[in-house]
Amino acid sequence: MSRKYKFYNKEGLYFVSFATVYWIDVFVRPLYNDVLVDSLKYSITNLGLQLFCWCIMPSHVHLIFKAKDNNPDKILGRIKEHTSKALVKAIKENSQELERNECFGCSSVQG
Repeated sequence: MSRKYKFYNKEGLYFVSFATVYWIDVFVRPLYNDVLVDSLKYSITNLGLQLFCWCIMPSHVHLIFKAKDNNPDKILGRIKEHTSKALVKAIKENSQELERNECFGCSSVQG
């Protein structure tokens, strides 16, 4: 399956869903949910994201959105890029996660 979304009508309203690597349950702690919510808030304020509905599940996210500037591919790419980097940083900084050495694929995060 393609990892790149195809937006044929740039002015349209879209439903998208994206998951964590290996469907790991990352969004089970408020700290990590907050990272995603902050990314969405930033995108609304600064990137022209028009968010109609969203749902955070333990290992994936659903969004119904539109791009104010008709650039849904760029907005979604920026959301995913920023969120993934911020999540990895938050996990690395959370000593509780690293001590467990079982969650979130820590062997790759610690490296």
